[in-house]
Amino acid sequence: MTQWTLGIIGGSGLYAIDGLEDRREERVETAWGAPSDVLVRGRIADVGLVFLPRHGRGHWLTPTDVPYRANIAALKAAGVTDIVSVSACGSLQEQYAPGEFVTVDQFIDRTTGREKTFFGAGMVAHVSMAEPVCKRLSGLIADAVSAVGGKVHRGGTYLAMEGPQFSSLAESKLYRSWGCDVIGMTNMPEAKLAREAELPYATLAMVTDYDCWRAETEAVTVTNVLEIMQQNSALARRAIVDLAGRLNGTPRTLSPQGIETCLDFALITSPEARDPEFLDKLRVIAGRALGS
Repeated sequence: MTQWTLGIIGGSGLYAIDGLEDRREERVETAWGAPSDVLVRGRIADVGLVFLPRHGRGHWLTPTDVPYRANIAALKAAGVTDIVSVSACGSLQEQYAPGEFVTVDQFIDRTTGREKTFFGAGMVAHVSMAEPVCKRLSGLIADAVSAVGGKVHRGGTYLAMEGPQFSSLAESKLYRSWGCDVIGMTNMPEAKLAREAELPYATLAMVTDYDCWRAETEAVTVTNVLEIMQQNSALARRAIVDLAGRLNGTPRTLSPQGIETCLDFALITSPEARDPEFLDKLRVIAGRALGS
C-alpha cells in the first residue's frame, strides 16, 4: 500500500488545477525528450498531484505533435501512481450532449502519425489493451463529477482520430455506424503508453459538440467548441479537487486489474537477445519488470 499521487493530463481548456498547496514547477527531460510543458506539482490535503498540460500552455502543440512518450515517462519518473486524462471530445450519439462528461472505457485507434510504444527492436513487449482503462479510477472520477453537479455517462467508446482537422460528414456517419460514442484526437497512444508504463489510466471526456453528423445542429467549429469547453473545464477542475478529497486518508492499493504488474506477461524478447543500451532507456518505464 502507498499514498495516491495523481497525474492529471489536461487537454484543451484545462491548463491548471485549483487549490494546489505547496505548488512548484519542475522542468524535466526524459529519454524520449521533453514533455509538453513543465510539471506542476503540489498536493490537496495528503494527495499528491502532478499536472501536465497536454498541448503546452497556450495550446501550441497539435494532437500529432504532442510528445506522448515523454509525457508518460515524465509522469512515471515523478512518482505518479494513477493518471486521469481530461480531454475534450465530440459526441457521436444523441444521448451524449454538449456540456456533459463521459468516463470512457474503450478506444478505437485511428491515429496514423504517432510513436505508439516505448518498446522496439532490442526489447519487444505486447501489453493487453482489452480493458484499456482502470475501472476503479474511472469510477472514482465519475463519482467526483456527479458530486460537483456534472452529468456523467459511465462507459463509452472513444474513437481516436489523427486530426487536426475535424471529421468529414461521411467519417462521422461511419464512426456512428461502428457504435462509437465520442470522438477525439489525443487519448491514443496516450492510453497505450500508460499501460506499458504500468500506470492505471482513466479518461474524463468533456463533450463539447455533436461533431457534424447531426443535421439539426451546426457542424463543429473551434468557436462553438470553446464556448462549451469553458463550462466543462470549470466543472472538471472542481471534480479533480473532489476526487483528491475522496482519496485523502485512503491508502492506495494495487489496481484490481493488475495494471501495475502487466509487463510480467508482456515482455517477449529473451534475455540474451535484449539490447543493453535500449534496456537502459527503458528503466524508468519497465525497471520493475526488468529487475532494476
